[in-house]
Amino acid sequence: MGDGRALKVGMIGLGCAKNRVDAEVMLGHLRREGVEITADAELADVVVVNTCGFVVDAKQESIDALLEVADAKRRGVVSRLVVAGCMVQAYAEDLKAEVPEIDAFVGLDQLEHIVEAVRGEHDGRLPDQRGAVRLYDHAQPRLLSTQGYAYLKVAEGCDNPCTFCHIPAMRGGYRSRRIGDLVAEAKRLEHGGVNELVLIAQDTTRFGEDLGLGRGGLRTLMEALLDATSIPWIRFLYAYPATLDHEIFDLMASCDRFVSYLDIPLQHADRRVLKLMQRGGDAKKYAAMIDRARATVPDLAVRTTMIVGFPGEGQAEFKTLENFVRRMRFDHLGVFTYSWQEENPGAELGDPVAEEVKRERLEILMEIQQPISMAHNAALVGRTLPALVEGPLEEMDLLTAGRLGRQAPEVDGQVLINDGIAAPGSLVEVEITESHPYDVVGRLVKVLRPGPAATGLPVLG
Repeated sequence: MGDGRALKVGMIGLGCAKNRVDAEVMLGHLRREGVEITADAELADVVVVNTCGFVVDAKQESIDALLEVADAKRRGVVSRLVVAGCMVQAYAEDLKAEVPEIDAFVGLDQLEHIVEAVRGEHDGRLPDQRGAVRLYDHAQPRLLSTQGYAYLKVAEGCDNPCTFCHIPAMRGGYRSRRIGDLVAEAKRLEHGGVNELVLIAQDTTRFGEDLGLGRGGLRTLMEALLDATSIPWIRFLYAYPATLDHEIFDLMASCDRFVSYLDIPLQHADRRVLKLMQRGGDAKKYAAMIDRARATVPDLAVRTTMIVGFPGEGQAEFKTLENFVRRMRFDHLGVFTYSWQEENPGAELGDPVAEEVKRERLEILMEIQQPISMAHNAALVGRTLPALVEGPLEEMDLLTAGRLGRQAPEVDGQVLINDGIAAPGSLVEVEITESHPYDVVGRLVKVLRPGPAATGLPVLG
């Protein structure tokens, strides 16, 4: 700053866990270069908005954040506005025309340029708006925004042709990181006090296919991570049905540190709709796959997501989906209404299902799921289970929020600890005393492994 003050940068992070890792890498570069980072945007000289461009609602949230910061800039509250993330990769030219207050853009291949961008040395440059090609490695600095757990992004991009998604056009083709590189980053995260490692990619179960590892790439990676670290919880998210290797469940069943959890976004169960989505499978095949996984890992928690209102989903197709949800009794279910976008590969299918019908179908599925989730949670009462402490509950600071192994970060319910205190990031044992539709309540029995807040270990990689 010209007045001699240190430059303060705030970041508004939006979108998925993959985008969160990008944000943490940018924050790591800023911290390494001595830039002061603030969590309070009102105290920031420069605000970075890390955008999401996946669906209409996510894009609107990003635009709203941009306009809010642009207004603050016009009022002199902040001096610079920097925009990063998926929207930059796809819409930088449009954003430049519509929001002239934006000073700099940082594309998905340019994360290391964030320091230049906030300092005013990157102005006027637009990223190549074709799909990204970058693949970061463990040598990149990273400032964690999570406590006690961390995401490990094992690959970038996607090769799947789903007609409802234009992620491949933004993030490029699928490209796996090397196993040695991922092990090195996992060790660094463990040294920083991480008690849970969450493997992510757009299609995590495809990991290593492009490296010649075949269908068993993810299993090979998991074996390497389990051997090289003592991190007590390791899980993976975003399994893709067509690339899921059943042998991964043999490994899961044999190792307590490999969390018994499957996140497999199926998107639908009716063959006609899945064909229009450019996805394989159907209700019968999906049921057989999940039944087999549950037989191999008896305590397996299964999460899926469904899209309602996709073109071609009539009453018969939706009934197939309803029956499938009842039959499978998922531990966790997310339901989304179809979001038409002209950028999607299937845009020519149109958006024929009315919004009120989409909303009604979403509510029907969630009404089916609620008693199923309640029953799953009720079965936990009286058991003593490990949990990862997240910290005081925002709505009620007398309660401490945590997660059981069957609850993934940010997407599932929580365990609310009403008796006992442990530092955020700690791995503890909790006796479950109450159940609710999506959360459970319990008392802390003992601390198994302290988190970074208790040990004083740094979270900066």
